[in-house]
Amino acid sequence: MPGLTDKQEQLCAESRWDFSDLRAVYINCTLKRSPGQSHTQGLADRSIAIMERNGVSVEVVRAVDHTLAPGVQPDMTEHGFERDDWPQIFERVMAADILVLTSPIWLGEKSSVCTQVIERLYGTSHLLNDRGQYAYCGRVGGCLITGNEGGARHRGCSGGSSARSSDDIRPGLRTHPAGPGLQGVARPGLEPGRGQGSWYHHWYHGTL
Repeated sequence: MPGLTDKQEQLCAESRWDFSDLRAVYINCTLKRSPGQSHTQGLADRSIAIMERNGVSVEVVRAVDHTLAPGVQPDMTEHGFERDDWPQIFERVMAADILVLTSPIWLGEKSSVCTQVIERLYGTSHLLNDRGQYAYCGRVGGCLITGNEGGARHRGCSGGSSARSSDDIRPGLRTHPAGPGLQGVARPGLEPGRGQGSWYHHWYHGTL
């Protein structure tokens, strides 16, 4: 796990909030199976370190290491497939308060694995909790992207739209690619604070 910068350590140390009762699950949608090096995981590790430094319990799933049957039903073994690992992953998603999807950019698009994970998430979005609410009610979703500028923005747009379509996931979206497409306060050429406002503008107007 990478060490935090001095600024990140300072922000964590000065935080007055207690997040020790929260759990997060990161689903890494790299195309590389374990133990192959995943640059997407490298970015996620920085985010995970900040989460853990603030008391959040974190679990990581590398989707490509599992057999995910195609489809939009909760368990595709009930629809003719011999194996489907999604029900076990879904249990881990439901045990968490925060879901973060991470994906590389290939040919300007999120990975095929990420598309499949989003399809499976959508396939369980109709389920209800014991209060009669949609199963994802009150949860927070986000995404971390590695790739080029245009692809990162496109992925942020499609990821945000998918999150809004999965009932009651509240997107806390932050696009953070490796190239010059950085959003928010880190985006090159933007004044402090201006980028964050730009990100909020794009999010609420549905263009990010």
